[in-house]
Amino acid sequence: MAKAKNILFLMFDQLRWDYLSCYGQPHLETPNIDRLAAMGVRFDRCYIQSPICGSSRMSTYTGRYVHSHGASWNGIPLKVGEITMGDHLREAGMGCWLVGKTHMRVDAAGMARLGLAPDSIIGARVSECGFDVFERDDGMRPEGPNGMYDPDGAKVYNEYLRARGYESDNPWHDFANSGVDDEGNVLSGWFLKNSTEAANILERDSETPYLTRRGMEFMDGADAPWLCHLSYIKPHWPYIVPEPYASMYGPQHVPPPIRSQEEFDSAHPVLRAFMESPVGRAFSTDRVRNAVIPAYMGLIKQIDDQMGVLFQWLEDTGRMDDTMIVLTSDHGDFLGDHWLGEKTFFHDTSTRVPLIVYDPSPEADATRGTVSDALVESIDLVPTFIEVAGGQVPRHIVEGHSLLPILHGQATEMPRDFVICEYDYSAQPMAEKLGRTVRDAVLFMVADKDWKMVHAEGGFRPILFDLKNDPQELTDLGDSPDHAEVIAAMYEKLHRWTRRVSQRTTRSEEQLLNMRKNGRRTGVMLGLYDENDADLELTMFYRDRTAPNRKAGPEAG
Repeated sequence: MAKAKNILFLMFDQLRWDYLSCYGQPHLETPNIDRLAAMGVRFDRCYIQSPICGSSRMSTYTGRYVHSHGASWNGIPLKVGEITMGDHLREAGMGCWLVGKTHMRVDAAGMARLGLAPDSIIGARVSECGFDVFERDDGMRPEGPNGMYDPDGAKVYNEYLRARGYESDNPWHDFANSGVDDEGNVLSGWFLKNSTEAANILERDSETPYLTRRGMEFMDGADAPWLCHLSYIKPHWPYIVPEPYASMYGPQHVPPPIRSQEEFDSAHPVLRAFMESPVGRAFSTDRVRNAVIPAYMGLIKQIDDQMGVLFQWLEDTGRMDDTMIVLTSDHGDFLGDHWLGEKTFFHDTSTRVPLIVYDPSPEADATRGTVSDALVESIDLVPTFIEVAGGQVPRHIVEGHSLLPILHGQATEMPRDFVICEYDYSAQPMAEKLGRTVRDAVLFMVADKDWKMVHAEGGFRPILFDLKNDPQELTDLGDSPDHAEVIAAMYEKLHRWTRRVSQRTTRSEEQLLNMRKNGRRTGVMLGLYDENDADLELTMFYRDRTAPNRKAGPEAG
């Protein structure tokens, strides 16, 4: 359908949609990302499918809801057998390569059960979420009493840093994500007070420029057609950035928090548990926000500058003419809004993400520089990429919808009237605090353009926000008798979604329709009283047949 030969799929980790100037950020200019938006379509209502790295990405990489693929939190493996973006694209003749982060955890037990060796081609792809790997860097190498969070985290990047003279057993921490005082003491980026420090690293050696160069190295040597998933680690915590970005922003650039005392005092029990978590309490203080947000903004400014480097290289090498560019995030960051830190709840601060798509094809000329208000989900990227690669979207597997009709001016809305997001907090301390079992420590968000409702399993009332009259989502109407009809309508949408057929992935709709028609053509004649009750053609193999009488056994004759 499209003229793009290649796809550059850019993802940033924990990038808020409203911290880009093309989405309205008043103090942080992002001219390079804004320029991409002017060349393509900026989607204003793109929602993720889970407000945490791992499960959000697994939905993006499979085109399926969390409820379908089952990898519902960080560290929960994607099941062997789940078909991914790479599987679909390779079938259509397009390579699918990773440079950066996936947060994928391999289903080692499933692979062992099926005899899939991790070092085989198929085993390696299953282990890496369907990607062929140029360089994987999940950007996380913290260490505690029980060892490393991710022993392979930043592995190649650490080797690069040591080769550059950053000597340490963990240069990712000691240089790229920490400051240093005059005595040479490491000021760890894990402690939020140190967010005001400049990272102890030359800017070009920090994570964002490093991954930009690695992405260009891949594209420079790749055989087309390809999808390159250039997946950046920042602006995800640790919140610390090298100069000159460390000095660009200060407390005077920190926006007032989106929150109210009434919101806290009347908070739903589950939401209150998140507010009262250590992260929520920390980010509810001015000292944390004033330290963290300037560093967060500096990280985003560095990202935008690197996009300028990347886009200029694409133009200089002629790749801008035949490469679709998709820029998005896996989730946002509360940064103290709604008395919360991190990303693990359902306000737009977390679940609404930037999505900018540049399509070089002539069909997209009519929509360049436009803004779409359509309800989009991150699972829509997989079917979009399949169509760009020239493949047919397998609707019995992929649950998203292609964006090409909007990109090509053939539609203004998506074929859905609500979006879904899910969160499994069964492994989190607040589940114990709330007395929840593993089974009922789960939350579902259903939203349309007017309303957002959050359902909490375990007998809780719903949470309801009026998005038109309360776009900042400060007033919970979930216990309002005046909104009972709205709540019922939102539950109808949620229940409609839960009734969808999502696990029948081994037969397509076309195959099922053929089975309706062709069952009798394979000799199954259920319900026939007489052979003449069916067409002769269908019963021809049962007519005019003879056989010796063997009722007394074969020896009797």
